Amino acid sequence: MVVERGNWSRQLDFVLSSVGFAVGLGNVWRFPYLAYRNGGGTGLAMVIISAVVCIYYNVIIAYAIYYMFVSFVYLDDDLPWANCKGFWATDSCRDRSYPDFTNASGESALQYHNNFSFSDLNSTVVTSSLFGECKKIFTSPAGDFWSHFILRIGNSSIERLGSISLKNVLTLALAWILVFVCLMKGIKSSGKVVYFTATFPYVILTVLLVRGLTLDGYMEGVLFYVVPKWEKLADMKAWGDAATQIFYSLGIGFGGLLTMASYNKFKNNCYRDAILVAVINCSTSVYAGFAIFSMLGHMAYVSNRKIEEVADSGPGLAFVAYPEGITKLPAMSLWSFLFFFMILTLGLDSQFAMMETVISGISDLFPSVLRKRKTLFTFVLCLLGFLLGIPQTTEGGIYVLTLMDWYSGSYNLMIVALSELICLMYVYGFKNFSMDIEMMVGFKPNYYWLATWLVITPAAIVFIIISGAVRYSKAYYGKYVFEDFAQGLGWMMVSLPLLAILIVGAVQMIRYGVPGCFRPQPSWGPAKRENHTGRYAHLNDGSDKLDHVVTDKDNGGHVNAAYGYGEVNVRL
Repeated sequence: MVVERGNWSRQLDFVLSSVGFAVGLGNVWRFPYLAYRNGGGTGLAMVIISAVVCIYYNVIIAYAIYYMFVSFVYLDDDLPWANCKGFWATDSCRDRSYPDFTNASGESALQYHNNFSFSDLNSTVVTSSLFGECKKIFTSPAGDFWSHFILRIGNSSIERLGSISLKNVLTLALAWILVFVCLMKGIKSSGKVVYFTATFPYVILTVLLVRGLTLDGYMEGVLFYVVPKWEKLADMKAWGDAATQIFYSLGIGFGGLLTMASYNKFKNNCYRDAILVAVINCSTSVYAGFAIFSMLGHMAYVSNRKIEEVADSGPGLAFVAYPEGITKLPAMSLWSFLFFFMILTLGLDSQFAMMETVISGISDLFPSVLRKRKTLFTFVLCLLGFLLGIPQTTEGGIYVLTLMDWYSGSYNLMIVALSELICLMYVYGFKNFSMDIEMMVGFKPNYYWLATWLVITPAAIVFIIISGAVRYSKAYYGKYVFEDFAQGLGWMMVSLPLLAILIVGAVQMIRYGVPGCFRPQPSWGPAKRENHTGRYAHLNDGSDKLDHVVTDKDNGGHVNAAYGYGEVNVRL
């Protein structure tokens, strides 16, 4: 007996889960970074991509948990990274504001000022003509705390990972326990958790925004955020970054949205939900940008640096720039606790969706065996994810994390999404797809959707792939460029999901032949008998006759498709 997959208890469960998946850590660290930099068969493939991303994504969540715990412990005192008194601080650590020589008088002061430059947040190179050719590298307390206490980088590399950090292993275990507890009952448990995890970040973002707008220098940050640099419109790199950001932000190609939508009822208004989730996700990125840039403006003000010099991307923004900015606030420990609690909730609901994609994707292949053992199977996958994450808790773990982040969701994600579009629009047929949607929501998609599905989006994905190839650079962390063998491992991660598409395609061709492999199977149609109406009514009487055929003429010359056993000719 096959256990039913189940459905959402209510529609809001699905909407909040979808919003929680789409609104993740990228809305907080990647969108603001790109804004500053630019002036203001595939089922298996998606399961593989989500599985790989889950491994390193939970390590980042573990970092947030540790910072949250530290902030809680120091609620009655200053944060440990507020000064250079910790044992982890290097000799170059500096916790005072850099001097401002803008209004200095005297030739020597001006000479010193003219030679005073800041390269980035963690390393500031100072060359002074007063002292000849000398260089001094300054680091921030937050940067030292991150590099020498949390990561313990030392002399490690991708080849020499070094020893395991017990604190990082324990927090990683806690992160996976949280994921398991929330997913052990499937959507019945995760659907309730997201009521908190999907809404709480907005409370914290609002609090941070209100507080940020009261700080000195906030206006410089806001103006930097909202005032466009029109010359950037001629830069193809800016367009490529924008397209890539929205691609990652919505989680297209990861399978999370498809997995959660698969638990909806047949008549669910997917048209409305698609628009709602996209609007909320993009609005959140813009809203978070105001909160972040008001903080960055204050950081630039107190450190006498440009905003470009206090901004960063990836973990460096979440665990260096933000923590340093928080130390400038009254009650810094409280603000730090709230901020990293927000990072935790943002990360968890995205992690829930990606793990559910892996769990459901594999369970649906073996429903009679795995669905009735859902809790045990979830535990096994979480345990496996924890074990595979342990190398990232070593001294060189950040290099493993960076390598996985660099390659696991890059070209493969774009090609998977492009494959989805080709299969749906040009093999299955956009006419057939439109009629299926009409059965569910009561009307067909308008010409806007057809234009995006058939032309605009495929062209945009091809553009992203080409621009990414043109701008390709080897994976690196800081000044350390990974060795060639590591780059090779990265490209293996890229090719693995794509290999799954090719293998499944080959198997289907062998099983059904050509053009049989492009033909819907006799059982194709709505999953439940109660929805076998209209073109799918023949499924109720066991008939194999063709109830409806979309001809080449009907389908605009793109593809012929049929329901049942009818003949199909595919022209691409």
